[in-house]
Amino acid sequence: MFVRTAGERDLEAIRGLLADTWHATYDAIYGPQRVDEITGEWHSMASLRARLTHPHSEFLVADDGKAIAGMAFAAAVDEGKLVILRQLYVLPQNQRAGIGTMLLEELGQCFPEARKLRVEVEAENAAAVSFYCSHGFSVTDSSAQMHADVSIVVMEKPL
Repeated sequence: MFVRTAGERDLEAIRGLLADTWHATYDAIYGPQRVDEITGEWHSMASLRARLTHPHSEFLVADDGKAIAGMAFAAAVDEGKLVILRQLYVLPQNQRAGIGTMLLEELGQCFPEARKLRVEVEAENAAAVSFYCSHGFSVTDSSAQMHADVSIVVMEKPL
C-alpha cells in the first residue's frame, strides 16, 4: 500500500469508497436513507472533482496498485498555520491495517508551515474519536454542529 495524490481517474473509486464507508459507519446512527442523502450531496462527483483543484490542499489516496483502500483530504487556512482535515476514510475491510495512519502521517508532511491539525468528528463515531485520540488529537469543542442532525466534536493536535 502506498499513498499518492488523487487524480481524476480515481474519483469514481473514491466515491464508492466513501459510500461504502459511510454506510458501514453511519447507517446505525442516521439510517441508510439519510446516509444516502448525505453521501449524495457531500460526495458527488462534482464535489470530489472540486477537491482536485482546491487551493492550499492535499487530496490523497492509499493505493495498492489494484484498488484504492483509503482517502484523505485536507486544506490549509490561517496563512497555512492551521490544516483542517476534511476527510479521512478507509474501506471497512481495510481498517486497522495502518492505512489511516499512513494517510494522516503523509498529510502532516504536506503542510510544512502548519502548526496545528484540526478535524471534526461525528460525536457518536467512537472508533474515529478513538483513532484520532491515539494519534495525539484531543477534543477542543464538543458543541459544534454541521447540520441539525449531526453532532460534532472538534479535535486538534499540534504539528
